[in-house]
Amino acid sequence: MDHQSENNSHKSVSDSSGLKSSAGILGTLREALLGSHHDFTEGSIGRAIFLLSVPMVLEMAMESLFGVVNVFWVSHLGREQTAAVGITESLLTIVFTVALGLSMGTTAIVARRVGEKDFAGAAGAAAQSIIIGITVSIPIAVIGIVFYKSLFGLMNAEPGVITHGKGYINIIFGANVIIMLLFLINAIFRGAGDAAIAMQSLWVGNIINLILDPCLIFGLGPFPELGVTGSAVATTIGRGCAVIFQFSRLFGGHSRIPIKPGLFHPNFHLIGNLVRISLGGTLQYLVATAAWMMLMSVVGKFGSAAQAGYTIALRIIVVTILPSWGMSNAAATLVGQNLGAGKPLRAEKSVWVAGHINAIFLGSISLIFIFFAGFLVRIFTSDSSVIPFGVDALRYISYGYIFYAYGMVMVASFNGAGDTLTPTLLNLICFWLIQIPLAYSLSLWLGFGARGVFIAITVAESILAVFAVFFFRRGKWRERMV
Repeated sequence: MDHQSENNSHKSVSDSSGLKSSAGILGTLREALLGSHHDFTEGSIGRAIFLLSVPMVLEMAMESLFGVVNVFWVSHLGREQTAAVGITESLLTIVFTVALGLSMGTTAIVARRVGEKDFAGAAGAAAQSIIIGITVSIPIAVIGIVFYKSLFGLMNAEPGVITHGKGYINIIFGANVIIMLLFLINAIFRGAGDAAIAMQSLWVGNIINLILDPCLIFGLGPFPELGVTGSAVATTIGRGCAVIFQFSRLFGGHSRIPIKPGLFHPNFHLIGNLVRISLGGTLQYLVATAAWMMLMSVVGKFGSAAQAGYTIALRIIVVTILPSWGMSNAAATLVGQNLGAGKPLRAEKSVWVAGHINAIFLGSISLIFIFFAGFLVRIFTSDSSVIPFGVDALRYISYGYIFYAYGMVMVASFNGAGDTLTPTLLNLICFWLIQIPLAYSLSLWLGFGARGVFIAITVAESILAVFAVFFFRRGKWRERMV
C-alpha cells in the first residue's frame, strides 16, 4: 500500500468538509441530485458521503414509498385487505432477499473495479448480474402463482385474507423480474458512483404508482375498480417504467460504465465470481427474511388486527430505515472503491463518519415515534382494534434506533468489501438464536402478547449492532479480495 497517498488522503479529509458555505452546500446538493463523475477515492470524505448518500437516501425513500402508498389506500378497504398486503409484502421479502444478495455482490465488484479504474471490467460484471437476475426470477414467479394458498397458510392468514390477496400476490410474484432488475441495475449505478441515476429511476416509478394506485383500487374515472389487486397492477406498472428508464441510462451512455449489448453473452468466470459473493449475501438476507416471516406468523396468532397494526407500523418504520440504508449503501460504495484504490484507512474513516450521521438521524426519528406513535398510525387506519398494535410496534422497535444506526452501516461496509460471511453469521446468531426464541417466550409463554415480539426485535437488533462494531474494529474486512 502507498502510505504516502493514504496519509495525503487523510489530510484532505481533515482539511475541509467541502461544505463550508451555503453556496457550497447548494452547489453540492445540486451535484448530488443531478449526478456527476466525481472520484470518491480522493478529496473530502464528508463531501463524498454527501454526494452519494443524498441520492441514495432519496432512492431508498422512493422504494419505501411503494409500500407506504399501497398500504395507505388499501387500508381504506378493510383490515383483511390490509393484512393481505402485509402478508404478501412479508412473503415478497423472499424476492428482495435474492435481489439484495445479488445486488450486494454486484455493488462490491463494480465498486472495486471502478476504484481500480477498470471500467470495462465493471461493465462486464454489471451485464452478467442482469443475466443472473432474469434467470432466478423465473422459478420465483412459478412458486408465487401456483402455491399462493400454501404461502398464505404458512403465515396463519385467515380465509378472508387469502381470498382478497389472491390477485395481489399473483401479480406481484408473477412480475418479480421487474423488482429483480430494479434492484440489480440500481446496485450497478451505486457501485459505479452514479447514485443520482438510481434515485431518478425510482422517481419515475413512484410518480406513476402514486397516480395509478387510487385509480385502479377504487375505479376512479375511466379506470376499472380492481380493489386490492389494482394496487399490485399500479405498482408493477410503476416499477416497470422505472426499469425502462434504467436501461435507457445504461445503454444511452449516461452512466460512467455504459453497457453494450455484446456484453450479454454468458461469461461463466464472471458469473461464478458474482455468485460466490452473492450467495453469502443472499444467505445473509435469507436468514433475516425467514426470521421476519416467523415474526409475522407469531403476530398472526393474535389475530388479523395484530397483523394489520404490525403491517402499518412496519410501513412507517421502513420510511426511516430505508433512508438509513441509503446512507449505509453510501458507506459500502466508498469502502469498495477505496479498497480498490489501495486506501483502506480512508475506507474505514468513511464508515465511521457515515455511522455518526446515521445515529443522529435515527435518534431524532426515535423521539418522533415514541411521542407521536398514535398520530402516525391513525393516518393509516381508524380501526380501534388495529391502532394499539401499531402504536406498540412503533414505540418498542424505535427504542433501539441508535444501535441500529451503527449496525446498519457496519454490516453494509462488510458487504461493500466483499465480506458477506461475517454479516451472515451475525444474522444467524442474533435472529435465530436470540430474536425468535425471545419472541416466542415473551409473547406466548410469558403473556406479553404481540408486544413481546416487538421487544424481541429491539433486543436482537441492538445485540447485532454491538457485535458488528466489534468485528469491524478487528479489521479483517480490509483483506477481502473480490
